[in-house]
Amino acid sequence: MDLPCAAESHLAVARRVLALEAQALSALAAALDENFDRAVETLAAASGRVVVSGMGKSGHVARKIAASFASTGTPAQFVHPGEASHGDLGMIVPGDAVLALSNSGETQELADLVAHTRRFAIPLVAMIGRPHSMLARDADVALLLPQVPEACPMGLAPTTSTTMQMALGDALAVALLTRRGFTPADFHRFHPGGKLGAKLRRVDQLMHREMPLGDPGMRMDAAIVAMTAGRFGCLGIVEGGRLVGIITDGDLRRALRREEALLSLTAGQVMTRNPHTVPPETMAAEALRLMNERNITALFVVDGEGAPIGILHIHDLLRAGVA
Repeated sequence: MDLPCAAESHLAVARRVLALEAQALSALAAALDENFDRAVETLAAASGRVVVSGMGKSGHVARKIAASFASTGTPAQFVHPGEASHGDLGMIVPGDAVLALSNSGETQELADLVAHTRRFAIPLVAMIGRPHSMLARDADVALLLPQVPEACPMGLAPTTSTTMQMALGDALAVALLTRRGFTPADFHRFHPGGKLGAKLRRVDQLMHREMPLGDPGMRMDAAIVAMTAGRFGCLGIVEGGRLVGIITDGDLRRALRREEALLSLTAGQVMTRNPHTVPPETMAAEALRLMNERNITALFVVDGEGAPIGILHIHDLLRAGVA
């Protein structure tokens, strides 16, 4: 049915909200200054945990920021400001740092938590929308959100402000992980489960250590038997301890078109030289990308000297949930 002329369609509402929030994020990026650097250094210097707190919608965002910190190498936890006044202040000790979120900067529930940080000289970083608020005055570092309208047509429901809080929390988390030199291997330790964990596994955790191998002088009848027994559809050719070639089904088909009889040839005459290989520390997702790009189904894993130490089939990646 047609909407009344005065009514705004759902699609128009959605686009207006997203446009307003995108503009707010652009304004936030432009407004960042040296206080962001100070906030990162303050949080990174904590020998304990970063305690993130906020009330209402800011509290929900604070929980997410704490989780992002914790999963990217910055020990963190969320403390509810209301519960803090009833015993949970004991969770915040010297050596910690506090990140407090409040758009108004006047959230009463944060008062006891802020007083606790001042009493025990615990660094306090504030994420706020009003520069002259109570929280801005008391904080060691204040991260100010630009004064932009909420996406709510009444200008009341936290929408644009919480989007900026979330994004600024992500910016802090990424800046901290970059400062710490956080690696994919570190990330995997905190994300061992699910598809993400599978992608971050190393190939030496998935590879087979029993490999179909031969030497360049091997007759092709023996090579074919070894390929069939290996069940990987290929045969690695080793000379002087190094992997120098590979024979695949494609190499066999090409050899059949030659004038010489296949079984009269040696592995060295049929093999493809300098096959694609990966070192054992390669992430499974990277191995999958290489297989897809090169249109291959198996990769040999070699050590620093080029000696084969394992083989990885694309089916191993599929079973592990990488693809």
